Amino acid sequence: QLQASGGGLVQAGDSLRLSCTVSGGTFSTYAMGWFRQAAGKEREFVTAISRSGTNTNIAASVRGRFTVSRDNAKSTMYLQMNSLKSEDTAVYYCAAVYSAYYTKYAREYDYWGQGTQVTVSS
Repeated sequence: QLQASGGGLVQAGDSLRLSCTVSGGTFSTYAMGWFRQAAGKEREFVTAISRSGTNTNIAASVRGRFTVSRDNAKSTMYLQMNSLKSEDTAVYYCAAVYSAYYTKYAREYDYWGQGTQVTVSS
């Protein structure tokens, strides 16, 4: 089970940190990803991290502003979001895939969290 948290209403330029806590499984055996879906749009890849945390991939639209990390001891993945823009407004989902390596394709993930709303006002 994946539980995403940390969303909220912020102003443009602010920062937020999202968390995704995994229970009921061995967190360190899963590569993890963050996706987002804005109203009226398709779900899009944001970033992903390998199960060891050594390798990451990040979408061009957030590169330089967002950082993904994980703490396997706490079974938690994080998304640090800085310099937020109004176009970052979306529901953010975390996902897990039973694999050593990450993927940017939503269809390849095995489990999904319920999503957390991030709203950035300009």
